[in-house]
Amino acid sequence: MSRLVSDRAERTAGVVLLPASLDQPGKAPPGLYRIGLLTICGSIFAFFAALIIAYIWRADTPPYWEPIPLPRTLWLSTGLILASSAVFEIARRMYGRGEHRTASRLFLVTGCLGAAFLSSQITAWHELVQAGAFLAQNPHSSFFYLFTGLHAAHVLGGMIALLVVLLRKNPRRELVDMVAYYWHFLGVLWLALFSVLGLIS
Repeated sequence: MSRLVSDRAERTAGVVLLPASLDQPGKAPPGLYRIGLLTICGSIFAFFAALIIAYIWRADTPPYWEPIPLPRTLWLSTGLILASSAVFEIARRMYGRGEHRTASRLFLVTGCLGAAFLSSQITAWHELVQAGAFLAQNPHSSFFYLFTGLHAAHVLGGMIALLVVLLRKNPRRELVDMVAYYWHFLGVLWLALFSVLGLIS
């Protein structure tokens, strides 16, 4: 009996086809979130690096440079963002193991810690205003408000991304990973900013 199917067709029958973005237009292709994260974090890093260089250069120019005392609340802010990063990492790993319900609760805890971080930053600004350190008082106070304000804005963006993860039903693991990595990046960025502010002041 003659063979109706070639050898090549038999070999291709065992090939596993991965779902492409063309099959499901509503889903982003694999790797898109990773590229977006690298682009965002790279631009944020370059922006803050330029600000830090300008800050250090201006600190070496004595005229009109009057260092302001850093509020002690910033230590609380540091503890809160580090704790939120640790909780987020635990949640990310649990989500990868399929424990979605517990991970969602930890995502919520991360969001609460992020909100507490923003609240502590607002408290620090209030303490400075009460002490007479305003935005336009001198270059040092201007840089302080600029650093902390821009970082808080990026944290707020991370909380919005976290809210997207919470509102989606079974979000892709890649999305969860990228939001977590972005949150960790903000934590490392805050440590760098806090260190620079503390050393220069």
